[in-house]
Amino acid sequence: CRNFAEALVKAETLDGLNCPVGGESVMKEVARILGKEAGAQVPMVAVVRCNGTPEYRPRTNVYDGVKSCAVAHLLYTGEGGCPTGCLGYGDCVDVCQFDAIHMDPETGLPVVTDDKCTACGACVKACPRNIIELRKKNKKDRKIYIACVNQEKGAICIKNCKVSCIACGKCVKVCPFDAITMENNLAYIDAEKCRLCRKCAPECPTHAILEINFPPPKAAETTEAKEQSA
Repeated sequence: CRNFAEALVKAETLDGLNCPVGGESVMKEVARILGKEAGAQVPMVAVVRCNGTPEYRPRTNVYDGVKSCAVAHLLYTGEGGCPTGCLGYGDCVDVCQFDAIHMDPETGLPVVTDDKCTACGACVKACPRNIIELRKKNKKDRKIYIACVNQEKGAICIKNCKVSCIACGKCVKVCPFDAITMENNLAYIDAEKCRLCRKCAPECPTHAILEINFPPPKAAETTEAKEQSA
């Protein structure tokens, strides 16, 4: 709260700043006290558009330079070979004033704590690979998005990461709300149009579409089960 308060005082405008606990009503009161315009508050949260864990993106080389994403990005593609994947050195963690991001030691990827994220955008600016994005928060913090930003052709992407988007277009075709577009060999889900119907994820052959904070899908009844229950 202290860090957020300091950010509010220093900010020229409150656009993009949101109290994850108090919501819009608290932000309006804060704006009144500070004498600033609050504007319409659309709760946002940072998401990491990369799922290239060691399981899916095997290490092909070892980097022994400065442990900084900004520096490493200038020097090479990464230990896994993907030129757009997370480098894993935590520049985003270092700039977060709200302790809302930590590095998962098993996956090597940053993890955002939704309840702490204020959508200040510091992590977005700090990531040299542009894999962190601010997206609209939905009910129960549920999210569906493409966890890949690689715009190379599918055959090249899949060699470096098994869960990369290969631009097959199946998700675009199945979406009933025109929320998914395909541009430069990469699918993108518009959070404003997405209704969280979950029809796209099962169609993705590489599992590049992540579903966060949803209950597990109900197991479909098999013909055998139906016969037994008859």
